[in-house]
Amino acid sequence: MNANRFTNRSELIGILVLAAFLVVILPLCLDVFRLNLVAKYLTYAFVALGLVICWGYGGILSLGQGVFFGLGGYCMAMFLKLEASSVENTKIQSTPGIPDFMDWNQITALPFFWKPFHSLTFTIAAVILVPGIFALIIGAAMFKRRVGGTYFAIITQAVAAILTILIVGQQGYTGGINGMTDLRTLKGWDIRPDHAKIVLYFFEVGCLFICIFIAQFIRHSKLGRILVAMRDQEDRVRFSGYSVANFKIFAFCVAAILSAIGGAMFALQVGFMSPSFVGIVPSIEMVIYTAVGGRLSILGAVYGTLLVNFAKTSLSESFPELWLFGLGGLFIAVVLAFPNGLAGIWQDHVQPRIDRLISSRKPKAESAWTDNSVADGAPAE
Repeated sequence: MNANRFTNRSELIGILVLAAFLVVILPLCLDVFRLNLVAKYLTYAFVALGLVICWGYGGILSLGQGVFFGLGGYCMAMFLKLEASSVENTKIQSTPGIPDFMDWNQITALPFFWKPFHSLTFTIAAVILVPGIFALIIGAAMFKRRVGGTYFAIITQAVAAILTILIVGQQGYTGGINGMTDLRTLKGWDIRPDHAKIVLYFFEVGCLFICIFIAQFIRHSKLGRILVAMRDQEDRVRFSGYSVANFKIFAFCVAAILSAIGGAMFALQVGFMSPSFVGIVPSIEMVIYTAVGGRLSILGAVYGTLLVNFAKTSLSESFPELWLFGLGGLFIAVVLAFPNGLAGIWQDHVQPRIDRLISSRKPKAESAWTDNSVADGAPAE
């Protein structure tokens, strides 16, 4: 596979600009607190990338991506919580060696499904496999029966609500409404100091670019072209002999896994996980990130996530009671005025002007070169 099939020149420049912005400019310009906020924002960028594949190219609108974000986050939080709940750290409990919320709920032994999370290898595998398998079950149940469009979006919302209620109700096993807090170390390495936050930030940026390259590969491959064709003419793709349901399941599972990776990064970076990131509201916010950045643009989804979360932090600090109205207004404005988001504005208004500016300067440079050639005795043709 040649480089042109993987990415074109403008996309490569966009990736390099984003890399310079995240790796050089932000770490030099922001203090540790603000940089940690950016790291938190970037965890949602993983979800936005998944929605570009699922919604933008596959035409599958999922309003329950918070489910997979939460599953990945809880898998990582379980490992971190077990490490923080050593016998030495919990010796004041009535049952040392188990998480504090289990002790508060009079659970006297670690549940069997918690025990494998003592292993980091198992945890990393679970972050990928648990959401992927869950998405596979939901996708197979829906897409094999040709359930899609608005009905599928409503069903994903219902799944998000159900999982939130389940997590809150099973307080003794999940931490309930408070979630899993006081996550301290990763294999003995304290993740709370400022230097650890900086290391985790660069690790997260590296993982984000790996996911960007994976999304780019899917987009430029034959699979990506089939997804676009399926989005625009589903029946024609089906009549061509392709299994539309299987392609939809694949796109939905990829989106779920990317969301779960973001959730795991969130648990590491922020140090807690709660059901407030699993429900309907955060899932809809994640869709807004993608819509603002551009649901057809991989890089636009990252920029949209950063922009919306920066606006959310800034406005909620000054006008906390008005932020949700502003978020809704932003989504309506984008849908009505700029349906392709920031990426659409760039492609329709900014990029053409840059191209015209470059092309207007080229004849002058060629004319100057020709004049010099004639002066030197070379042929002018």
